[in-house]
Amino acid sequence: MNIKIPLAWLQLAQQKIRFVVAVAGIGFIVLLMFIQLGFQDALYSSATAVHQRLRGDLFLVSSQYKSLTAIQSFSRTRLYQALGFEGVDSVSSIYLQFAKLKNPVSGEKYSIYVIGFDPGKPVMDIPEVEQHLDQLKMPDVMLFDRDSRPEFGPIAELFNQGNTQQAIEIFPFDAVKGYRVRVGGLFSLGPSFGVDGNLIVSDSTFLRINPNTRPVEKIDVGIIKLKPDADPQKVLEILEANLPKDVTIFTRQGFIDFEKQYWSVRTPIGFILNLMLTMASVVGVVIVYQILYSNIATQFIAYATLKAIGYPNSYLLNVVFQQALILAILGYIPGFIISIGLYDFAMKATKLPIVMTTNNALLVLVSTGLICTTSGALAINKLRSADPADIF
Repeated sequence: MNIKIPLAWLQLAQQKIRFVVAVAGIGFIVLLMFIQLGFQDALYSSATAVHQRLRGDLFLVSSQYKSLTAIQSFSRTRLYQALGFEGVDSVSSIYLQFAKLKNPVSGEKYSIYVIGFDPGKPVMDIPEVEQHLDQLKMPDVMLFDRDSRPEFGPIAELFNQGNTQQAIEIFPFDAVKGYRVRVGGLFSLGPSFGVDGNLIVSDSTFLRINPNTRPVEKIDVGIIKLKPDADPQKVLEILEANLPKDVTIFTRQGFIDFEKQYWSVRTPIGFILNLMLTMASVVGVVIVYQILYSNIATQFIAYATLKAIGYPNSYLLNVVFQQALILAILGYIPGFIISIGLYDFAMKATKLPIVMTTNNALLVLVSTGLICTTSGALAINKLRSADPADIF
């Protein structure tokens, strides 16, 4: 049985060291793209983790709102005004504030994100939080995010060991005296690029932690629940037309998209990740072009011979594109495998949600194919000039 081996493969495999180096180069570009996409997804996913878990249909924020970590309060009166419009079923409020938590072991203070709400009106769709709502109703009790970064100390470990009465000190920024709370339960939310850890407390405990910096009527996010038959978009338009312009109203998806846009466009980290992803693609085109161009130059006389015996340009160009696709596939495989290992390592080190997704796997595969075929299209200019007379 005769097996027809493609010419493109034979040419690539003829020089084994060059072939291995070429595959390694493309694998490195694949790895770069995976790393950039992984961190970009982690940026957006972690930045919108709170948004995705809020229970509500519409969300009211200050007109000066930029992101959930850039605190900008507004009057709670606006939320009560929204309650008077048709289609609105109920409203609830959230207080947000950065504070400093004192590590119970080292005594060092680290910035932590404090979320406060009325336990009688639960606003977060986190099962562990719902299980501890009765604990939150007690004064000076907090829920600690077990996925917070390790600098806050072994708070979760101590709680799991049964040490539920240990006092944890929280300091408002620029405050010398701290406020003591105890851990009433744990939950999982995780850090982000702007937050190292999270606490959940009742609204009354929140106000006691920040007695001089937060008036009770100043809230950070208003949550609006609509009646079952209400159209969120129509209610949003009614609220926008009737409420003062010192507040902005979002649907859930609009709230999430606004946060993503802030981190993508208005922060250095978003710009850098987008730039690095673009640069990885450009560098990939250059590297693959050099590989294919070098291979064509090495096999130039062979290509001229093929033209002399009657093979058309289209056949030779097809050989180059086959080489490009072979390099793309063989370079993608090791890049994909190594990326999975790096994702797992980075997730454990940073506690950010850096995970391999099907969309990213397919996106990088298609991008690698496009990079290699684009490079092939640029490299065939050398092949078009292959003249049979060059072999004589």
